[in-house]
Amino acid sequence: MQSELRLHGQPIASIFELLGRKENDLTYSLGWALAQSSVLRTALMRLVCGDAKCDVDLEVRLQERIAGGGITDIELIGQTMHVVIEAKRGWVVPTEAQLRLYAPRLRREARRHQMLVAMSECSDQFASLHLPANIDGIPVKHMSWRRVQQIAHGKQGTHAEKRLLHQLRQYLERVVKMQNQESNFVYVVSLGGGRPAWSKLSWKEIVSVRRRYFHPVGGSGWPKEPPNYLAFRFGGQLRSIHHVEGWKVVTDIHTEMPELKPGKWNPTFLYTLGPPILPPKVIKTGDIYPSGRVWAMLDLLLTCDTISEARDKTKLRQSSSD
Repeated sequence: MQSELRLHGQPIASIFELLGRKENDLTYSLGWALAQSSVLRTALMRLVCGDAKCDVDLEVRLQERIAGGGITDIELIGQTMHVVIEAKRGWVVPTEAQLRLYAPRLRREARRHQMLVAMSECSDQFASLHLPANIDGIPVKHMSWRRVQQIAHGKQGTHAEKRLLHQLRQYLERVVKMQNQESNFVYVVSLGGGRPAWSKLSWKEIVSVRRRYFHPVGGSGWPKEPPNYLAFRFGGQLRSIHHVEGWKVVTDIHTEMPELKPGKWNPTFLYTLGPPILPPKVIKTGDIYPSGRVWAMLDLLLTCDTISEARDKTKLRQSSSD
């Protein structure tokens, strides 16, 4: 009989969780699983190669430094294949400039099948708006963490492989929150244009420069629990969406942000924001009063024409699932 394992008071369901939950931790976990499981390597390579015959006897390299070309997250190298995976956490994909750094390495190795793979929480539809089809003739493909989770559901393999892949699925479910529909909810707020008297930064600079945001804990319609995503609007349209990388409850924000004057606050959520997810098109505010705050599902927020339309369709989706 096994005993429950806890880390910092939280239950640990998978050995991968001992690594952590940051972007590099996800990369290392996937790299380890690929190195240990031929079932996972085969399934992943079939998705990458399509109909082409794929190597499954692959060398897995993590954080390989390229002279003048950055550091790759994961490389899979076989006799005929060379795949570079750039992994991201949240709804953000690597830039074309970042992927372009790896192209010379692929060309230099000159394997028959070459691929640049962007891995993220994004849907393929969203990723296609931000990723090129190829870079210098090298195909670029997107793969979601949800897809990785799905291919790790394979029934084949040794008992050790099945146990490993089960733990990888558990880890991904917790870290990238793919199972909980609520995790894809975005809290959309309005940003003022001025600078508070008690701050050296404007409201917009607090978000865009410092990647922080704060609000009261509950009360006056504010969330009682921190959301996974925050979005900001001003000038009549949606400007950016950010994954909440971390948060804490504070009573004096000056201790965390010296640009703000010291003083006693009511309990306040202080967020650390991830890189901005920029809307793929102009998304107007719609029917929302100037300082209004709304909830919307991430996919709807990125595909509707207005924030209010995304809000309304979110409510319809919720009601139909009740």
